[in-house]
Amino acid sequence: MNQIKVNLQKLRGWKLVDNEIKKTFNKKDFVHAMGFVNKVALLAEKANHHPDIDIRWNKVTLTLSTHSAGGLTIKDIDLANAIEQL
Repeated sequence: MNQIKVNLQKLRGWKLVDNEIKKTFNKKDFVHAMGFVNKVALLAEKANHHPDIDIRWNKVTLTLSTHSAGGLTIKDIDLANAIEQL
């Protein structure tokens, strides 16, 4: 967990909430929000690690946790880093 906390500090805007990390991304409008979600979906599928996604018009909140491991793992940090590169 210490390695995860150290790596989390490098992720701008991601917050640790219980055993999850989450971030809300603001996009220009609904179409841009959906385009972003589609890009995240491709990354998630490639990593075989899928976030919880909440879409509110131009806001997309992503929540990452490794449910099979009962909380955060390095897979969550890796996917968050990949999402930040979009």
